[in-house]
Amino acid sequence: MMRKTSLILLGAAAGAALALITTQPRIVFDGSSAKAAAADTYRQLSLFGDVFERVRADYVEKPDDSKLIESAINGMLAGLDPHSSYMDAKSFRDMQVQTRGEFGGLGIEVTMEDGLIKVVAPIDETPAAKAGVMANDIITHLDDEAVQGLTLNQAVDKMRGPVNTKIKLKIVRKGAEKPIDIAITRDVIRVRSVRSNLNGDDVVYIRVTQFNEQTTEGVRKAVNELTTQTGDKLKGFVIDLRNNPGGLLDQAISVSDAFLERGEIVSTRGRNAEETQRFNARAGDLTKAKPVIVLINGGSASASEIVAGALQDHKRATIVGTRSFGKGSVQTIIPLGSGNGALRLTTARYFTPSGRSIQAKGITPDIEVLQDVPEELKARTNTQGEASLPGHLKGESQEETGSQSYIPPDPKDDKALNLALDLLRGVKVNSAFPPTLPARRAAK
Repeated sequence: MMRKTSLILLGAAAGAALALITTQPRIVFDGSSAKAAAADTYRQLSLFGDVFERVRADYVEKPDDSKLIESAINGMLAGLDPHSSYMDAKSFRDMQVQTRGEFGGLGIEVTMEDGLIKVVAPIDETPAAKAGVMANDIITHLDDEAVQGLTLNQAVDKMRGPVNTKIKLKIVRKGAEKPIDIAITRDVIRVRSVRSNLNGDDVVYIRVTQFNEQTTEGVRKAVNELTTQTGDKLKGFVIDLRNNPGGLLDQAISVSDAFLERGEIVSTRGRNAEETQRFNARAGDLTKAKPVIVLINGGSASASEIVAGALQDHKRATIVGTRSFGKGSVQTIIPLGSGNGALRLTTARYFTPSGRSIQAKGITPDIEVLQDVPEELKARTNTQGEASLPGHLKGESQEETGSQSYIPPDPKDDKALNLALDLLRGVKVNSAFPPTLPARRAAK
């Protein structure tokens, strides 16, 4: 029996849906067949040891023992499915930072351009914004060390650090005669996973880019503040989960719960029946039953599919867009001790409230909307989906591959978003909106 401590989901971008679970070793021997199987396993392990020693002794160059072991572990896990893997200590720390959504840093969104770091934008009310860092600034040096030659990840790692420590940036700014030196003291930075606004004065638009520890708080804040601003004019909500690769399972559950009064949100089912877990909504629809439309596409995975599936099954929202990624398996993150990283192992599938497994199939929208894609981008705007990954867990029903994941940069060209707005305002009509419960349930 596994002892659950906390649950995490990561989606297509990270290549996995994860459940952080502490496990105890479980070995069962039952009669002669079990003993024979164990003996055969030990023979195979002995073979591995022989190969390992032969490589160490005779390979043309002296190999790194730790890399040999790590490669062997990864090879074993890769033979299971695309989402089981080994994370070294640094990868494990990076994953924890990503899912926590909070770290010591400067508060700058950056990209790499011609080998230098370009500022996309400083995040509001962060040390970078307060120090005067501006969009399109080019960072050439960090603490007098040239950025040229570093990868983007290496540069980001240097900018992150303990809270209240200082770093000096040398910046080249268009229009400035000479480079600018800016000293910044690191502070706690929260990754903005939720962006929201009022569309017109009657529709609340909420974009969720990932499910980290800040997501539910961000969604609740957006719903409360923007609902107050709209007052009696509010027509409904658009929840945009397109190209959202996933994140924390508990956040997917609590975001779903914000729009539900009751009922199951998701279940996870492992190899053994006693490991099944069911997660249910608590009373209190934050939106007071206002209409909801959820946008998904081929890049919506894992936690995003949990939210879309729960709201669809409960007839609480109309799902608009294209079929989602189809990431329906759960991985267990098993820490391996200080400095040893962690094991990511597929241990369960998850199911929507109606019992659907979306593994290798995805969530099918109630209303399919295909975007108009520029000719030069057509070859790169379809996500292949879970079913296209070699070695994926087989789906429980017909598998589906490939779904459009393009989002037009100009909202005016965004057909899915504009349809959602028109449906909420009554400009257009579709039989799938608003969703209705079957007559036998509605009569209760």
